[in-house]
Amino acid sequence: LSFKRENRPYWFNRFTNQSMWEMPILGQHDVISDPLGLNAASVEGAGDAGVGNGQRKRRLSEEAAHGGLNTGHVSSSMPQNITSVTHSMLLYQIYWDLDIQTNAVIRERAPANHLPPHPEIELQRAHLTTKLRQHYQELCYQREGIEPPPESFNRWLLERKVLDKGPDPLLPSDCDPIISRSMFREVMNDIPIRLSRIKYKEEARKLLFKYAEAAKKMIDSRNATPDSRKVVKWNVEDTINWLRRDHSASKEDYMDRLEHLRKQCGPHVTAVAKDSVEGICTKIYHISVEYVRRIRQAHQTLLKDCNITDPEAAEVQDRLVYCYPVRLALPSPNHPRVELHFENDISCLRYKGEMVKVNRGYFAKLELLYRYSCIDDPRFEKFLSRIWCLIKRYQVMFGAGVNEGMGLQGALPVPVFEVLNKQFGVSFECFASPLNSYFKQFCSAFPDTDGFFGSRGPFLNFSPASGSFEANPPFCEELMDAMVTHFEELLEKSSEPLSFIIFVPEWRDPLTPALNRMETSAFLRHHMSVPAFEHAYRSGSQYICKKEEMYYKAVHGTVIIFLQNDAGFTKWEPTPERIQELLAAYQVSQRTLGSPVPSSTSSPTKEGLSPKIGLLSLPRLFNISSTRFL
Repeated sequence: LSFKRENRPYWFNRFTNQSMWEMPILGQHDVISDPLGLNAASVEGAGDAGVGNGQRKRRLSEEAAHGGLNTGHVSSSMPQNITSVTHSMLLYQIYWDLDIQTNAVIRERAPANHLPPHPEIELQRAHLTTKLRQHYQELCYQREGIEPPPESFNRWLLERKVLDKGPDPLLPSDCDPIISRSMFREVMNDIPIRLSRIKYKEEARKLLFKYAEAAKKMIDSRNATPDSRKVVKWNVEDTINWLRRDHSASKEDYMDRLEHLRKQCGPHVTAVAKDSVEGICTKIYHISVEYVRRIRQAHQTLLKDCNITDPEAAEVQDRLVYCYPVRLALPSPNHPRVELHFENDISCLRYKGEMVKVNRGYFAKLELLYRYSCIDDPRFEKFLSRIWCLIKRYQVMFGAGVNEGMGLQGALPVPVFEVLNKQFGVSFECFASPLNSYFKQFCSAFPDTDGFFGSRGPFLNFSPASGSFEANPPFCEELMDAMVTHFEELLEKSSEPLSFIIFVPEWRDPLTPALNRMETSAFLRHHMSVPAFEHAYRSGSQYICKKEEMYYKAVHGTVIIFLQNDAGFTKWEPTPERIQELLAAYQVSQRTLGSPVPSSTSSPTKEGLSPKIGLLSLPRLFNISSTRFL
């Protein structure tokens, strides 16, 4: 690996973990040279007297970057200290390979019209999004007497952005329809009470009684029809009488009775709650529209004060090129100071009292991605502020709760990525972020913040003509369905080699539309399942979590699907030998990397602990055909 230090090029020998001024000679891996002092032990007291000035400065720089000296804060105008942090990733296990070049080919495209990110605007967006979450919580409690379903706001953001044509990268403001199917079904499913996974008989008995009482109370307090009142009251009274007289029932008896009660009362409860729940969805959407207007106005005022106006349209040639990161049409204004300091293994960035944190190894990864991808900041003057905006954006999107939203950013194990690249030529991730990507070329949710770190923009706006791709989408039904539509359109119109290897949850009760469409697609070449508890995912919080929390087991199966056109099948055919290599990679990750499911992930969902969300399941016996928890 070639780097630059003190205006001189130097090399890092990955075989010996040594830095050297001269390029290492092939085969001489036992030659140890460390002229930069990167691996030297710290010297204290009189020992420093014998160190030359140059080496002494290098050592001080390294110690400061690693938190070894009390140097205070580092401002965004000090790239030399940031550069030294690059080598801190040598202290950590690496979960990426940024040397792999892309084979994805696209038509050249014009710079994007997104407004350039700025810490002041990102801070305002964070505060308003937090307020929107609070409004959602208050509406659920005031109108329906429930807490918001876990992760439902996060999935609302994902579902809305599939439809949204508005200007804000995070909050929706131009969607049709305005009522979210995702939010509606999740709130409705928790009415009249939230159903959780039951382990013991007494829990099942209490849940049955609570459901009966809540259903009766809702029917009595809402504008229900006489027939609905009659049906619900009769079934509730029958259930309560059964509970009073039958004390020898088993857990299964109680669960069967609950399923029967839900089937009888559910349609009537849904009918009286429908208008209220639609009102929650509508209110949240309209508040979001107003917040987007405020953010947009503040952003445009800031750019105007900096004399930044819309540029002339760039000329784009109609030609095929290897894919490249998103470029913004508007230049970035000057960025304010963002402070950086280190607390042991954590890099801390602060702006106006708001701190974001990232593991030092991942901080080094972001620096490399920035070097590879950013073309407008050679002196790294905006580097720290852009990292702050990047991390703040993802934190705000997925919420502040413990482990909240982290499953939405889950990634495949490293051994699986290695086999995908070696056997199937995969060099590109369709759904990733600068924080969790394995390759340096990927699509992500936010082109404005992520483009400086290698993102090619949202996948649904990305149209490759050829290449081999991995797709592990957030487990949102609407997003996955839109993904399949995009895959088939791309495969249909391209005669060049094009291949997509997709990893989705094995949701078959009921079968999701996306999975059904892929398994019946004309471009299907192969599909298989990896059983539950026999594979793991990398945590979405990998950039900040402890090493022992990096992987967690999936408690439901994962379906792997190969969609390829004819040329893609010829070039990257899923032969039995290649498939065996892929399954073996899962076995390697299971033996060496897998870890138990985190105990903190204990909220109800549909089909087990989703590796994309990390939530416990509802029992299968409920068979909620209209609801899918992610």
